[in-house]
Amino acid sequence: MTAPSNYFYDGQVRRFVSQFIRMVSNFYVEFGKDSNGVTSLQRVPVMYGDPSRQAAQIIRNNSENTINAVPAMAVYINALEYDRERLQDPYLVESMQIRQRQFDPVTGTYGDAQGQAYTVERLMPAPYKLTLKLDIWTSNTEQKLQLIEQLAALFNPAMEIQSTDNYIDWSSLSVVLLTDITWDSRTVPTGGEEPISVATMNFDLPIWISTSAKVKKMGVIQQVITNFQDLQSLDSLGQQQVISVLNYGVLLNSYISSGVPYYTLKLLKPQDVVNYNAYGQDSVIAARHTWEPLLNQYGEFKSGTSEIRLTQPNGSEIIGTIATNPSDATTLLYTPFGDTFPANTLNAVNAIIDPQNVNVGSFLTNPSNGTRYLLVNDIGDYNNIAGAVAWKGTDGNDLVAHANDIVEYNGAHWRVVFDSANENSLQYVTNLTTGIQYKWQNNQWSKSYDGLYNEGEWMLVL
Repeated sequence: MTAPSNYFYDGQVRRFVSQFIRMVSNFYVEFGKDSNGVTSLQRVPVMYGDPSRQAAQIIRNNSENTINAVPAMAVYINALEYDRERLQDPYLVESMQIRQRQFDPVTGTYGDAQGQAYTVERLMPAPYKLTLKLDIWTSNTEQKLQLIEQLAALFNPAMEIQSTDNYIDWSSLSVVLLTDITWDSRTVPTGGEEPISVATMNFDLPIWISTSAKVKKMGVIQQVITNFQDLQSLDSLGQQQVISVLNYGVLLNSYISSGVPYYTLKLLKPQDVVNYNAYGQDSVIAARHTWEPLLNQYGEFKSGTSEIRLTQPNGSEIIGTIATNPSDATTLLYTPFGDTFPANTLNAVNAIIDPQNVNVGSFLTNPSNGTRYLLVNDIGDYNNIAGAVAWKGTDGNDLVAHANDIVEYNGAHWRVVFDSANENSLQYVTNLTTGIQYKWQNNQWSKSYDGLYNEGEWMLVL
C-alpha cells in the first residue's frame, strides 16, 4: 500500500536511543584471576526494554526453569516531555543553499567543478526532553560498584551525543545529563525466586524533533556575461543571480593575524596598475573604487551570504562569501570555502627560507628526516670544493640548489626534490608555518589564489 503524502517518519527518537545504547556499551566487570594470575573480564551486554513482567518472561525464554543472566544492562524510555523553556520561533523557515561537487558516475569520484545546486527549506524543530533509564542488573555489590564507577565518571557535567552526521540536520546534537541514581530496586524476576539487585541511573536528553524539509533544485540563471564600460551604465540592469562583470577586475590579498589568514578584495579598472612582488605580495597603485555602487545595482546584496567566485588556472573555482568592511568601503572581506581550494600537487614545505641567512642552531644542526624548505636564494656551487657548512650532510655531501627550489633532508644530507629550472607544469604546495598555499606558474612562485583576476575570471553571486 502506498503511504499517504502527509505521512512522515524519520526515526529521530529511535536514533537518540540507539546512540545512547552504543554509549553505554563495551563496559566490563572483573571475575577475579585465573591460575596464571590473568584478570578475567566479561563484557556486559546492553538491551532495550524495561523490567516489566512481559519483558522478564521473554528474557527467561517463556520458561520458569531459565535463570536470569547477570550482569546485564537495560535501557528504556521513561518519559518524553515538551520542553517549553527551550521554545524558539516556531514559525521560522530557514533556507540554505547547497552546492555539490561535480560527480562522475563512471569513476565514482568527485571533481573540482560545481555540480547540482539545491535549496533546502527547514522548519524550526520542536524542543522535547527525553528521559531514559539505565537498569544495571548484578548478582552482587562488587559488580554494581564496578559498573557504576565506570559510568558515573563520564557525566561530569555531561556527555555530548549526535544522532546523525547529516550536514544540514540542525537537530542532531544533544547532551546526556545524569540526573539521579537509584541504588537498589529488587523487581526482577517476579514471583518467588530471589530478586536480582537492579540499580537505576536516570538521564535527561534535551532533543529536537523535526518535520520534513523541502528540497528544490536551483533553477536560476547560472551565468550572465554583460559588458560594462562604467559603473553608471548599471542603471538599466535588472537583478541577476550570477554575473560576470566585464571590464572590471578584482584583486585578492591575504594577510595573517594571530595565526589566522584573512582575505580582502579590491575592485579594479583597466587603467589601474598592480605591482607583483615576491611570493604574491600584490599592491594597487591609485585605485580607490568603492564596492557599494556596483553591489546595489544588482539587487539585494547580503553581507556575509553573497558570494564571489574566482576562476583558477586549472579551471576550478575558489568560492567564498563576501561582507562589507566597516573600516574601508573600497575593500570587501572575503571568506573562501576551504574545500574549493586547489589540491596540493607537491608535499607541503615546513617553511620558506633564505638559505644564506638562517639561524643554524634552530633546525639545520639536527634536521628531522623529511624536513622540506622552499628557498628564496641560491645555495652552494659545484665549483666550490668546500660547500656551505650549515647545509653539509652527515655523509659529507654538499647542497647545491637554486632560488625557487624545494629541498628535503633524507636523514643523511639535503637534496633537491623540486628543480625549478626544469619544471614548467602548474604545481601547488602549502607552507606549514603559515598555512598559505603557493603555486608554481610562469617560472615563479606566488600565492595560489591571491592576485589579480581580470574580467571574465570572477563572478558575483547575489
